[in-house]
Amino acid sequence: MTSRAARRPVGTVTRGTTNPNRLRRMDRWIAAVHGAALRRVDDPVAVDLGYGAAPWTAVELLLRLRPVAPRVRVVGVEIEPARVAAAKPYERDGLVFLHGGFEIPVAEPPMLVRAANVLRQYDEGEVAGVWERLCARLAPGGLLVEGTCDEIGRRHVWVALGTEGPRTVTFAARLGSLGRPSDLAERLPKALIHRNVPGEAVHAFLRDFDRAWAAAAPYASYGARQRWVRAVRDLAGDWPLTDGPVRWRQGEVTVEWGALAPRG
Repeated sequence: MTSRAARRPVGTVTRGTTNPNRLRRMDRWIAAVHGAALRRVDDPVAVDLGYGAAPWTAVELLLRLRPVAPRVRVVGVEIEPARVAAAKPYERDGLVFLHGGFEIPVAEPPMLVRAANVLRQYDEGEVAGVWERLCARLAPGGLLVEGTCDEIGRRHVWVALGTEGPRTVTFAARLGSLGRPSDLAERLPKALIHRNVPGEAVHAFLRDFDRAWAAAAPYASYGARQRWVRAVRDLAGDWPLTDGPVRWRQGEVTVEWGALAPRG
């Protein structure tokens, strides 16, 4: 694999915080919903953009995608050269590390770009431009997954985008650690985190989710998973969910982007 013409990477250095298994919920969702698209391509490339100070998330992405897409190759991309140098010893068949940023310095348009905890430090007004730039690099049928999680991967929220723009928002949690669904608000992606205020759709969604969670309290005796599934079933009556019980039982729920998009 050869890089594109040399140029200064686009973006700024992140804190680089990373932990093993931090992105497992996002990875499992990607494998479940995008695995078939990856399999249809002869030589699919997946990019772990801004993997941080350690290469664990890129290594794990390869391990989680290979069972559903055996020919997939993962490229870890980091804007900090020292992090790339530190990751080089972990290269293996199907995994390389490159210096770069939002320009995505790979020759082949990737079928997947995963950007986790990268835009957190940017201004909200910069998000749309970054999304547009990354989506323009995708191969036909490709997917951009951009979102935020906590340090040990208990709570995630991410946006999935295609070449046409944002499609869905997914909320995911380790249910045993969840007091109520709106606890996920602190992990909203940059495009939504400042919109969790009255009058915005994401605020209304989390309000309704909390109400459904409270109404499902009797199901708590069967476990947090059963309570979550019941609450999501009730939520589906008023919000355009795109998934079903198989994903709900994983502690996930996915909503059409248009239903949660910021006003204006």
